[in-house]
Amino acid sequence: MVTVICGAGGAMGTLLCDLLKDEVAGRVSIDGHNGAAKTFAELGSLPAEMVIDFSHHTAVKDVLDYAKSVGAAAVIGTTGHSLEEKARIQEAAKEIPVFYSGNMSLGIAVLCRLAKEAAGYFPDADIEIVETHHNRKVDAPSGTAMMLYNAIREVRPEAKAHCGRSGEGKREKNEIGISSLRLGSVVGIHEVHIHTGTQCLTLRHEVVTRAMLAEGAVDAARFLLGKAPGLYNMEDMLH
Repeated sequence: MVTVICGAGGAMGTLLCDLLKDEVAGRVSIDGHNGAAKTFAELGSLPAEMVIDFSHHTAVKDVLDYAKSVGAAAVIGTTGHSLEEKARIQEAAKEIPVFYSGNMSLGIAVLCRLAKEAAGYFPDADIEIVETHHNRKVDAPSGTAMMLYNAIREVRPEAKAHCGRSGEGKREKNEIGISSLRLGSVVGIHEVHIHTGTQCLTLRHEVVTRAMLAEGAVDAARFLLGKAPGLYNMEDMLH
């Protein structure tokens, strides 16, 4: 799998380069770290099959334009995209295979399924999502927290997200609370609390090491090989 890594100088990019080794044909990093290209233009038209992006959500246009120009598939591992950036991803998926997920963990995909199923069993329960990440994470709520929220909304279409809680005001019946914690070097913890008033069910997933996320991104990339243009996610991999 001939691969280009965007964000190659970061923690995730470094792990991906270590995992893929000789399959990495090109590296892009805004700081030009260890000889990486600073822009896709510096790479030229490599015969790439795959572009994996773990840089910053604002780079998504350049990532997708490059992937389309060389006929490669794309794995988008960044989060925090604006509506315009999400629209670009959907448009690109009409031309190339694109894997887009708020989290590259198979365990999170299972957690989303379990949360959705549990919410269906307890239609009147209060539901709160709590996500914890390291103190350097920029976006909140996390993309994974929003994945969980959207999964639950499939059985609670009337639900509304309430991000953070402050001031006065009672909890509304249809809201799903989402709280974000930023602590030290925590890689990622996501919890879904489902409380009926007489019992509480808590579903929890913890990332022990970033290597798991890199492995998930590689699995996603290999999953895309040979696929038709379209937008794919972890649920597709589960199937």
